[in-house]
Amino acid sequence: MSKKLTRREFLKRSAILGTGVASAAILNACAPTPEPTKAPAPTAVPPAPTTAPAAPTTAPAAPVTVAPTAAPKAAFDWKRFKGEKIEALLIKNTQGDIMVKHLKEFEELTGITVGADQPAEQQQRQKLAVEFASGQTSFDVVYYSFHVQKRLFGKNKWVADVRDYLNDPTMVAPDWDWNDFSAAGKAWSTEPDGRIDAVSNKIDYCIVYCNKELFAAKNVPLPKTYDDIVSAAQKLHDPSKNIYGFVGRGLKNANTMLWCWMLLGWDIDVIDSKLNLNTTSPEAIECAKMYQNLMKNYAPPGVGGFNWNESQSAFALGQAAMWMDGVGFAAPLEDPKSSKVVGKVAYVVMPKGPKAQWAGMTGDGMGVSAFSKKKGPAWYFCMWAASKAMLARSFAAGSGAQSRNSVYTDPDALKSLVVPKEWVDTVVASGKIGRAALPIIVPVTEFRDIFGVALNNMIGGADAATELKKATDEFKPILAKSEA
Repeated sequence: MSKKLTRREFLKRSAILGTGVASAAILNACAPTPEPTKAPAPTAVPPAPTTAPAAPTTAPAAPVTVAPTAAPKAAFDWKRFKGEKIEALLIKNTQGDIMVKHLKEFEELTGITVGADQPAEQQQRQKLAVEFASGQTSFDVVYYSFHVQKRLFGKNKWVADVRDYLNDPTMVAPDWDWNDFSAAGKAWSTEPDGRIDAVSNKIDYCIVYCNKELFAAKNVPLPKTYDDIVSAAQKLHDPSKNIYGFVGRGLKNANTMLWCWMLLGWDIDVIDSKLNLNTTSPEAIECAKMYQNLMKNYAPPGVGGFNWNESQSAFALGQAAMWMDGVGFAAPLEDPKSSKVVGKVAYVVMPKGPKAQWAGMTGDGMGVSAFSKKKGPAWYFCMWAASKAMLARSFAAGSGAQSRNSVYTDPDALKSLVVPKEWVDTVVASGKIGRAALPIIVPVTEFRDIFGVALNNMIGGADAATELKKATDEFKPILAKSEA
């Protein structure tokens, strides 16, 4: 069992290369080869493989390696909880859709009946906050976003520590293989004190989707730097033909993610290891001005109300030359039933900023409600949802980088890809420069809301420095109170 760390010690250990990494920069090593059985030191960086994402930064806690799970098959029984019924709270996204599609498979495998609720992301997050705070949950197992809820859930111990299950051969399927999970996946799943309170399913990276046809028509090269992004937006912007140079998240809260992704190009985190806000720094202001320029001058009308789905739709209709967002949003762009850009998309690794090249990273996973009275059956659902077969299906569906190393060499997954091979190459390359963008703090929603208003005001023409100062002054006491 890991020695308990104070938050100050934890954050101090999470910094590398002489920079303070906000709360932590999550490590990713989605290489197809198994990880060593001994966990690396907190600042270790594994070598970059050529076939899957490698680890560019340190994890929030050293990835935890548990006892081998290759127990005799007779020691584990998928039917152990036959006849039980559990409730699963999922999200309406590709990963959730795949779970629902194959739910009968789990029920037949285990004899456990599952009631699955799959609301939209924002509604699901509200439901989680209300129910967990009440001390009772209507669900036994939950799929949630680490980049938004990890610190909140971990601090309040709202999801159960599953280390006992991982070390119990009667509770882990012999072929499940905890050590098939990437270092980033283990890091997202692990708390500073060593608790493992989730099973990571998906990791996502920010990329730039480019319409190759529009770029070729005006002989504009694909962007390799931030300056290239702005230059391409200027050259390809043609509202008279309903073509816009750039599209991205402008809606309050959602837009903060885009600004944080961009800010990594200045090699700076919005909140440093001592919980100081860098949100009024020269770098933050310069980044905000870039965001403002692209969204105010080269985006479609009404972009201030766009989340990822509206941005995706505009790009899929051929109305935008570039769209900056997560790599897991690719599949609909290659669907001839709903997209006009099939075969025309270039999946571009996040270009180099003024000081660095990073691909902002997020993560999702499954947790067992600490208030559930059916933790065993709920754990079985977590195991199944993050099994090799299920994550291979998610990978084939283009839902983003998956947390298991084995998906990158799974022949069935590679053969069944609904996205081009170029997309896989972009996932691999992005993994080598992955870095958490959002700060891992309790009031991350308030952070996104407050700075989201500032960014939205900038789209309307407000001064970037003034808006960031107002937002910083408003958020600073909220952050201080949350960590008191």
